[in-house]
Amino acid sequence: MQRLYDFFRRHPTGVDTFWSVLLFGFTSMWVVSLRGPREQIPAAAFTIGLCLVIALRRKYPVKMLLLTAAIGVGQLLADVTPNPGDFAMLVIIYTVASETSARRWASRFALAGAFVAPVLSQLRYRESPAKLPLWATLFFLVLLTVPFVLAWVLGDSVRTRRAYWAQLEEKAARLEKEREAQSRIAVAAERARIARELHDVVAHNVSVMVVQADGAAYVLDAAPDQARQALETISGTGRQALAEMRRLLGVLRTGEQTEGGEYVPQPGVEQLADLIDQVRGAGLPVDFRVVGEPRSLPSSVELTAYRIVQEALTNARKHGGPGVNATVRLAYQDDDVDLLVEDDGRGAQHELYEEGGADGLGHGLIGMRERVGMVGGILDAGPRPGGGFRVSALLPLKAGR
Repeated sequence: MQRLYDFFRRHPTGVDTFWSVLLFGFTSMWVVSLRGPREQIPAAAFTIGLCLVIALRRKYPVKMLLLTAAIGVGQLLADVTPNPGDFAMLVIIYTVASETSARRWASRFALAGAFVAPVLSQLRYRESPAKLPLWATLFFLVLLTVPFVLAWVLGDSVRTRRAYWAQLEEKAARLEKEREAQSRIAVAAERARIARELHDVVAHNVSVMVVQADGAAYVLDAAPDQARQALETISGTGRQALAEMRRLLGVLRTGEQTEGGEYVPQPGVEQLADLIDQVRGAGLPVDFRVVGEPRSLPSSVELTAYRIVQEALTNARKHGGPGVNATVRLAYQDDDVDLLVEDDGRGAQHELYEEGGADGLGHGLIGMRERVGMVGGILDAGPRPGGGFRVSALLPLKAGR
């Protein structure tokens, strides 16, 4: 049954043609019953025209409405009495009123025809006043007008419902596109966050391991104890990198949570001391100071502060040159955390601290800007006057500042 319904929807003109042929058959019997060719020829011509209206009503609704009006006037002039073919007038009035593609003037014209056509028919073909009283004439006029008006009302209701459903479908499609766009944005943001985490973990820990490996190779024969200590540092750094990598992978998987409902704790300001000790062990002297009274911070602010210090010290070790010293200051204020990391080395190239970089470098500092922007903070990074590099971040403790 559904297939048959779908077939009818795909071939509306074919369905209308079938009804047109059926109407032609019924009307032809009326044409044959007329008294002679003088009456039969115009009646047959009008019948063909009305059947054509039925066949093409959905393909050309406005044109078929005008053709119907012309046929109606022609029937009045040729004195062709009402016949079964006039049923096409009801159908075209309904069609024009129901088609959303039809122009509004055509619908109003159809409504006017629904009132005017019965009146003209009664005036042209009514019985003489002596045979039919006025009240009976008015009764038959109303009786004839009601079907035409109801056809227009039904068609207009169908048009309104179609427009309503089309609006709902359009709204649903728009919402679906918005959801897809939001999903893509969320996926892109998550990928960027994971990329920042991977960069911070890999860049820092691999940098420490490379420095320690170079040092161990240099003193391997002259100072075996120092070489052994460097290898232990490499081993510990590697384990730490693996632990953080597991944490990141745990974020990507579902269902791998701890009893508290969270993944492995992310590093924060309490781990800064361990980080700085690790950097000192890698050969970079760091002066670490805490100003103000330490207190609990939002997890996003803690992670941002940790990653900024980690990236800034990694850059100082990579680009500061020999004999570089670094300073880290963490200041607790009333509504903000002021973080300062600077070194007295030779600084970084221009491309490394300009956002984006002409050669694609500077991903670490871009990651810093993104992290600080996500918590609503302010980042200032660039060469210090007189040499070295300076990274300053102001991290608000309340969202939306």
